[in-house]
Amino acid sequence: MATGRIVKVAGPLVVAEGLADAKMYEVVRVGKERLVGEVIVLDGDLASIQVYEETAGLGPGDPVEGTGEPLSVELGPGVISSIYDGIQRPLEAIQARWGAYIRRGVEAAALDRTKRWGFTPKVKKGEALSAGDLLGLVQETTLVEHRVMVPPGLSGTIEEIRAGEFTVEQTIGVLKDAQGKRHELKMMQRWPVRRARPYTEKLPSTELLTTGQRIVDTLFSLAKGGTACVPGPFGSGKTVIQHQLAKWADAQVIVFVGCGERGNEMTDVLMEFPELEDPKTGEPLMKRTVLIANTSNMPVAAREASVYTGITIAEYFRDMGYSVALMADSTSRWAEAMREISGRLEEMPGEEGYPAYLGSRTADFYARAGRVICLGTPRREGSLSAIGAVSPPGGDLSEPVTQNTLRLVKVFWGLDANLAYRRHFPAINWLASYSLYNDDLIPYFEKHVGAEWNLLREEFMKLLQIEAELEEIVRLVGVEALSPADRLKLEVARSIREDFLMQSAFDEVDTFSSLSKQLKMMQLIQRFYDLGQRAIEHGVAIQKIIELAVRERIAKAKFIPEHQFEQSFPEIDREIQRAFESLLAGGAHAARVH
Repeated sequence: MATGRIVKVAGPLVVAEGLADAKMYEVVRVGKERLVGEVIVLDGDLASIQVYEETAGLGPGDPVEGTGEPLSVELGPGVISSIYDGIQRPLEAIQARWGAYIRRGVEAAALDRTKRWGFTPKVKKGEALSAGDLLGLVQETTLVEHRVMVPPGLSGTIEEIRAGEFTVEQTIGVLKDAQGKRHELKMMQRWPVRRARPYTEKLPSTELLTTGQRIVDTLFSLAKGGTACVPGPFGSGKTVIQHQLAKWADAQVIVFVGCGERGNEMTDVLMEFPELEDPKTGEPLMKRTVLIANTSNMPVAAREASVYTGITIAEYFRDMGYSVALMADSTSRWAEAMREISGRLEEMPGEEGYPAYLGSRTADFYARAGRVICLGTPRREGSLSAIGAVSPPGGDLSEPVTQNTLRLVKVFWGLDANLAYRRHFPAINWLASYSLYNDDLIPYFEKHVGAEWNLLREEFMKLLQIEAELEEIVRLVGVEALSPADRLKLEVARSIREDFLMQSAFDEVDTFSSLSKQLKMMQLIQRFYDLGQRAIEHGVAIQKIIELAVRERIAKAKFIPEHQFEQSFPEIDREIQRAFESLLAGGAHAARVH
């Protein structure tokens, strides 16, 4: 292992000499307190190291010692329900041992070395196994069955396999490879965070990741294994949307990376998630969640590592055959960490001071998402959906981080400050946002939800676009200048916005809408529109249509609980029908009197 000494300290960047044998991205121990660092530039025997802890007190001459290993995470039973920092130090274990503040140089194993897990083998002695094959099962939590797999790059014949209770470091079996070498198998693996985990084949994104958020599921759908970004200015609701997706997305495992955001926002996550119930099982949501907290007051270099730590953990559960959703809040802070380190390295800056490799690093991150056939047997399909919040300064979407992200992701949920100021949440701008998965998901909606879904979505989008055009005319000459048909379109578009797209994250009922409820809500609004057009053709005054009391019933439909909605829907539908029949009857009577 390489050893050297410090010659320069510049914030989180340390330059050391005598490290000619060091390798790129090797983890080193810096100073007498053995702070964790990573080699990021090699120049002869000089190595530039980003240190993941506060560097105050370090000085020239202090020792630096290489470990010979890249920055890696520990993967095995015990990851689920854990709260880590950016380099996978367990915050709860550190708090229990050293108190509320992380001391410099503190070391704690990411996985508990004393806890014993019940292991049930799924293979027998003499079986030939390859990378990714299932060795056995551990019931990690009541919601997640941990599938212990043969590590990537290893294959051979099982010489020994044991059942019982083991710690993550104890041997559960022995594998003999083709060269006759014996490998001890444990429940724990280590994997370098900057290297994507392998899989057999990438699959097209043809399955919906249900989120329960109406504007997302209906207008700008995200596929399982898809990529999405949520850019928006301060106060537009990025964090709340990320929280909603983490709570309600149809994923079996959630990895939430709080990357450089304010400490109080991460505190909300840490306090809320253990209290939340999984909607499908009633169990605590933390039993299928991993939290990575690297807030803005924590070391900047660890912020850069935190997204890699998160996505490597997410890939591990994807390899088990699970649907995984990763939330990164926010990738702008990750990019800012890269910019700070790059500046201290005196690299040639790119646009707005960001490093020239910003685009390639962002691409590497989002490329690790996808729906795949996993390595090994039995055949497993897993998916990893990556959703990154972006915090552009001043809400300027033309800045480099947003533009590089938009070039790579297929779903754009653009948050609008004007909508947020009008208290319209989620503040996703329906005219600026898009999803490139919509066409791929048409067969899914037809099969699993209803044939009408795609037609209604197209009709709603068309009405919202017409509304934007008509509002220009209204601003110039007033609403009275519009024809009755156009005024009806404005009213129905308002109903779509206020009664359907607006959704309260803090209302017990409205926080989540199933796909069947969303479809029925759309059908109610469409029924009102169709009957309204018919009434106008029969000479009914537009004002009478606007003043119909049944509109209030449509508006309040979103607050009807899921289990009652099936019975309420036909009642509201009949009420709409009766209201228009009454209007038409009144119109016919007025015509006869005239």
